[in-house]
Amino acid sequence: MQNTATIERPAREPGGAEVFIPPLENGAHLSACEFLRRFEAMPELKKAELIQGIVYMGSPVRTDRHGEPDNLIQTWLGTYAIATPGVKAAANSTVRLGPDDVPQPDAFLRILPDNGGRTAIDDKGYLNGAPELVVEIAASSASINTREKLVSYRRAGAQEYLVWRTEDGEVDWWTLEDDEYRQLPCEETGVICSRVFPGLRLNPAALLTGNGAKLMDSLQEGLRSKKHVEFARGLSDNAASSA
Repeated sequence: MQNTATIERPAREPGGAEVFIPPLENGAHLSACEFLRRFEAMPELKKAELIQGIVYMGSPVRTDRHGEPDNLIQTWLGTYAIATPGVKAAANSTVRLGPDDVPQPDAFLRILPDNGGRTAIDDKGYLNGAPELVVEIAASSASINTREKLVSYRRAGAQEYLVWRTEDGEVDWWTLEDDEYRQLPCEETGVICSRVFPGLRLNPAALLTGNGAKLMDSLQEGLRSKKHVEFARGLSDNAASSA
């Protein structure tokens, strides 16, 4: 996606007075409020993010390096959410982490507030707070996803962060311990298991080779596990007690 021309956009204040809103530009230094004000004035813009106070604009998306991997991740997380009452999955949604950070992660999984989750959807439809699990699809280890965004998600308290580096052929899955991200270990069976979402199992080899059937087989095994059954029951009990 090319940078937008620096043309001010007309808008109206609540009292009806017309104002002119500058467009978003790559590299601009803004607050979260100003970033969202400019973003909302550009409905043609599909993706922009504010990371540590700096604007990053969207770029063309390649099918093999992002589109197809993204679809596989969404299927994996969506299936888990459907099987787990009190948990929601979302794709490519704006998240307001704080005054300097408004990312638009490729995917996330969150526990609903009635079930003890820490996020909430505001009156504009944005998610406020860090989801329990954030997922980004990155070109390589040099990507912003493995550097600046990692710091932003850690500071905001995202409990787990997964990055699929499609060009490097690697998957990194971190969990928050003592205010630092530490890699989740790969078990002897070759899968990685979430500590926040019991039953959420990832087969890295299947993911990296695009073997959706094997990926989902590993997940279904997790969904049948005693840990997941107990977790889902506990979420349902929490929701019932808060109703």
